[in-house]
Amino acid sequence: MSNSSLIPNSSLSPLETPAVSSQSSLRASEQFLRFHLLPDTTALLPIEQLTEVLTIPRGQIVPIFQMPAWVIGAYNWRGEVLWMVDLGHLVGLTPWHQEAVSASTYTALVLQASANSATSVSAKNQMLGLVVNRVEDIEWCNPDLIQSPPSSSVTPELVPFLRGYWLKSNGEMLVLLDGKAIIAAMPKP
Repeated sequence: MSNSSLIPNSSLSPLETPAVSSQSSLRASEQFLRFHLLPDTTALLPIEQLTEVLTIPRGQIVPIFQMPAWVIGAYNWRGEVLWMVDLGHLVGLTPWHQEAVSASTYTALVLQASANSATSVSAKNQMLGLVVNRVEDIEWCNPDLIQSPPSSSVTPELVPFLRGYWLKSNGEMLVLLDGKAIIAAMPKP
């Protein structure tokens, strides 16, 4: 796996990861959904911020004009309007429409910024569809092992959405994104 397009100068080794006993890491672990923004760029979002994984036929997302280029359009999800965002494009990667993808469907994550909102109206405003390359698996990660990359090694577009990164014991680096920051970036009506 290569995250070189997001964190270009990554030179950290697994030895730089803080040591934690296996018992304490299991107790303090969080669940994250592992997905790909591009075939070689893997990222994570906290499971608690996600509601559903969707497969959407391309023709069912209605384009909305005069929006940022990373906003694909709107989708009718359970009778409500769900804004659909090209997550890779938002964080500075190649836009979905420029990828050599011939698939007839989108894979999307339904992001919810706050699981304990006070009213249903605020919950509607905090939902967002994130189009990704593919969903892979669930990862358990100890929050104490999440690190901040040096500012010089992160692309500027990624910075506002980056919670940190996790360097697994096998040397694989996974980018952890902040769902609340992604929702906050949406244009306001």
